[in-house]
Amino acid sequence: MNLALIRRAVRSLRVPPDYVLTDGWAIPRLGVPSLSIKKGDAVTASVAAASIVAKVVRDRAMDRYHRRFLAFGFDRHRGYGTAEHFAILARLGPTPIHRLSFKGVGHVQGVVP
Repeated sequence: MNLALIRRAVRSLRVPPDYVLTDGWAIPRLGVPSLSIKKGDAVTASVAAASIVAKVVRDRAMDRYHRRFLAFGFDRHRGYGTAEHFAILARLGPTPIHRLSFKGVGHVQGVVP
């Protein structure tokens, strides 16, 4: 999780929030009061709704990435670390969208042009 990106997202909101709920991760130096809720999507409706929105946005992004990197099958596994995904990574190497810090990705050499 990139805490700096979360901080930047909160700071870039048109209407600054009075309070921020996070799903399991405390965000130090957020700049607004916040509460980290373990399993927040199961505990509070607002975190659950945000999780659904995030999944829909991610799925749409993976559909776009699938069209750009057809061999990776992002339309099927959405970038999750499935056996199929790791087999393709081993064969082709990571794309520019892969997070090299993720377990099983950073050790693969090369980048798909």
